[in-house]
This record gives sequence, C-alpha cells and structure tokens, in this order.
Amino acid sequence: MDIEPADGGDETAWTVFRQDRAGGYHTECGELDATGVAEAKQAALDTFTDDDPHSLWVVETEYIGEVTADDVNFGGTTNKSYRFAQTYNVDPAAQEVEASESEQIEAEKQRGEM
Repeated sequence: MDIEPADGGDETAWTVFRQDRAGGYHTECGELDATGVAEAKQAALDTFTDDDPHSLWVVETEYIGEVTADDVNFGGTTNKSYRFAQTYNVDPAAQEVEASESEQIEAEKQRGEM
C-alpha cells in the first residue's frame, strides 16, 4: 500500500519525533498542523530544534499506530539472550568432548599406536 502524504489544500495533523543523539530512540516531541510535507518539515525545524537534536521525523498523525502489550505478547518476545555466549550451558558439551577424547586415546592404545 502506498501512502501519499497530503500536499496542498487543507491542513493535516502531523506528529514530530526527535532523536537527541545518534543511535538513540526517536521520541514524540509534539504535533503541528501543516498543508503538506515541506510545510510540516519547516514547522518542525522552527518549533522543535532549539537545542539541536540529531534528527527529526515528521509523520502524518493518521498513519501512526499503537502497539499494545497484547500485540507484543502475540508477536513474541524481545529477549535476544540467544545472542550471548554466556547464556549457553557448555558443561554437557565439554563433558562430551572429554569423553570422546578419552575414547580416542583408548582406541589408539588398543591399536598399538601409543
């Protein structure tokens, strides 16, 4: 679905989001009314950049949706502990490797290689 922003004509409600530092989250900082994208951008710059934010987003308010706690629960988890090695239990694997090495040594002894 292509979303065509309003340009010209009646005023449209716009929501402004700002990012205060690179890598940070964009947070809602206010709303404004404008007749198009260019006017909304300029109004956002004039109104919300007194202390030099890293970036601004200007979005038509009608296209903003809310993600509720129920939506988050339905969609899964944000837990990404699988990315970190310390979350894995390596003891069984280490025991298996040790047992395998012992079996190899025993097999080599039986073949007379040691």
